Amino acid sequence: MPYSHVDARVNESQHLLARVLKELRTELELPAAFSPSVIAEAEKAVAQLPMPAADLTALDFVTIDPPSSTDLDQAMYIERDGGGYRLWYAIADVPAFVAPGGELDAETRRRGQTIYAPDGRIPLHPPVISEDAGSLLPDQDRSAFVWEFELDAAAVVSTVSLRRARIRSRAKLNYEQVQQDIDSGEAPVYLQLLKEVGRKRIELERQRGGASLNLPDEEIAHDGRHYFIVARPARPVEDWNAQISLMTGMAAAEIMLEGKVGILRTMPAPDEESEARFRRQTKALGHPWPEGIAYGEYLRGLNTADPKQLALMNAAGSLFRGAGYTPFDGEVPQEQTQAAIAAPYAHTTAPLRRLVDRFVLVICEALCAKTEVPGWARQALPELPQLMAASDQLSGRLERAALDAVEAALLSHRVGEEFDAVVISARNSSNHSNHNSNGNGRQDAVPHGTIQISDPAVSARCDGELQAGTAIRARLVEADIVKRTVRFELISPA
Repeated sequence: MPYSHVDARVNESQHLLARVLKELRTELELPAAFSPSVIAEAEKAVAQLPMPAADLTALDFVTIDPPSSTDLDQAMYIERDGGGYRLWYAIADVPAFVAPGGELDAETRRRGQTIYAPDGRIPLHPPVISEDAGSLLPDQDRSAFVWEFELDAAAVVSTVSLRRARIRSRAKLNYEQVQQDIDSGEAPVYLQLLKEVGRKRIELERQRGGASLNLPDEEIAHDGRHYFIVARPARPVEDWNAQISLMTGMAAAEIMLEGKVGILRTMPAPDEESEARFRRQTKALGHPWPEGIAYGEYLRGLNTADPKQLALMNAAGSLFRGAGYTPFDGEVPQEQTQAAIAAPYAHTTAPLRRLVDRFVLVICEALCAKTEVPGWARQALPELPQLMAASDQLSGRLERAALDAVEAALLSHRVGEEFDAVVISARNSSNHSNHNSNGNGRQDAVPHGTIQISDPAVSARCDGELQAGTAIRARLVEADIVKRTVRFELISPA
């Protein structure tokens, strides 16, 4: 059967989209391939890697990651210990591969983190490390930093230690598989304990006033012919697993604060104006945030399958602002807390994919062993916030540009159509200055706002006098793949 006009337009838009996504690498000046000298240094480090004397290969470590992941940073094992738990959390021994002051060290500082582009990831480390010798792949002896926790019956940390040890992962598991096994009751004991500990850690998060933005997982996928956006709610096991990582980051922060040297991931509490604005949004979208209910508890009660509540969860991100890195050496910083976690916190569980974790691991190991913190790690502390901020900004620009382009492509053949939508936010003629312009050069004097449509799941600009929280009908007037813009106009209330 010959293609319809719509099929032809879709295929044409996909070809254009592929070109635009590829050009993002040049436009954003994303890192290119590793130089031969950096690769040679990485290969030499792999060949000469010393294994730790401590041997924990008898423990049944497993990794839990997306199915396609090969850069496996963490492996876990839990067992019951009296009325509580004993938990081992192994982290890839990236410092063993990166010689301080070498070319590989310099290259990782330039990159800052692994960047995930629609046409393939741009790794922080050469694949010989990130996807092979440094990755905690199954049935392979690996050097790792192993955190060991004793937890009481409520999953409160009683003791914590960190040391290098040899480990061997038994299996590479994925979230869907683990969730099915737990739900069916057929999961091995250590996975059943992950559920127990994870749920208890969530309760502890609730008690201390922490909050998790459990947004649907949204990523750009490619089936060999077409790019599209996949969005799905997070599975409970992902939250349970994330709680182990959060617990480890909190432990790392406490160790460094006690030792008076390190680097924290900090974020200020929301200011009164931002909180008041979010409260107005919750009321406008029909799901008000009651007085006396903690912020995190309110967010946990949102159902992201409901477009209005999903819009609220996205809007909640406006309160999670100002995150940064706070280094210190000799005196503890005045600002110590990551407000969303409601505790001091440090990045320490993803050294294959994030630069700062390598330094936190080395510092915490030295402090736990009561040995001198390596000078190269201390010397790097002042520059790490700027390096991480630059890479975070680059990663965010790529993610937003790629999503904008894909959204425009998904809608490019539907210009002129009408959609049901929910208004997320509004900037009307009565509530803003006539002298500002937005990023597309349009004058903000034009009343407009942001709306959410459900099929496909896209949020975009809509021109017209809008009211946050209302249901409307909107017409698509622009979906430009090259400009990466989508724009609607208000027709009427739905």
